[in-house]
Amino acid sequence: MQFKKIIPCLDIKDGRVVKGVNFVNLKDAGDPVESAALYCSMGADELVFLDIAATNEGRKTRFELVSRVAEVVTVPFIVGGGISELSDIEHLLGAGASKVSIGTAGFRNPALVEEAAKRFGSERVVCAIDAKSREDGWEVYLKGGTLASGVDAADWAIQARDRGAGKILLTDMDRDGKKNGYNLDLTRTVAEKSGIPVIASGGAGTLSDFYDVLTEGKAEAALAASLFHFNEVNIKELKDYLTEKGVPVRNN
Repeated sequence: MQFKKIIPCLDIKDGRVVKGVNFVNLKDAGDPVESAALYCSMGADELVFLDIAATNEGRKTRFELVSRVAEVVTVPFIVGGGISELSDIEHLLGAGASKVSIGTAGFRNPALVEEAAKRFGSERVVCAIDAKSREDGWEVYLKGGTLASGVDAADWAIQARDRGAGKILLTDMDRDGKKNGYNLDLTRTVAEKSGIPVIASGGAGTLSDFYDVLTEGKAEAALAASLFHFNEVNIKELKDYLTEKGVPVRNN
């Protein structure tokens, strides 16, 4: 049986968990180490840690903070932000990350995705795609959602798969933080065209939103941030709901 996954996301800026709407108006949401430990105890299936300012600030992910979070994490741990070369990936994995999420650098240099997959294994390489809607689909945005690429999100997902990415972390920027539901059309399109697992991100607001994206949206996993950070949804209650609805999830 293929279990569906629930994944809290820790967006990190200045060493703190933050959350905004459409990637702006960030609010403090707590200490990353404490948050990570809490989510693991609540039954999270994986944890995502994104140093959201690293690329725009021209620096690496804060390895020391990753290491501190890794010490308390008991589930697979995906880390992204500021990755630009293989040595960055090696250092993150050495600091305790289970997988890495590659965004802007992988888009600009697809060979990085390919080399990372060959060296560390496709299962450790996640391609992060931030997308916005346009007339003919959805466009990839780079540098923390600040730069339009002109490339279709599904087309880039296919190329990332061909380069060796084992999974897609797909965020609908138009819905980020708005709690109006995941973009089912976007998620389903990318999942079907790429043929690799998709983590859906952006728009979770109700229990039914998770159900919809894991079924109709064909996502392997549903990621959320503010709903969990501000105690609007409890992971155990969410999993109980999904189980009642016939969605296979791990109940710890």
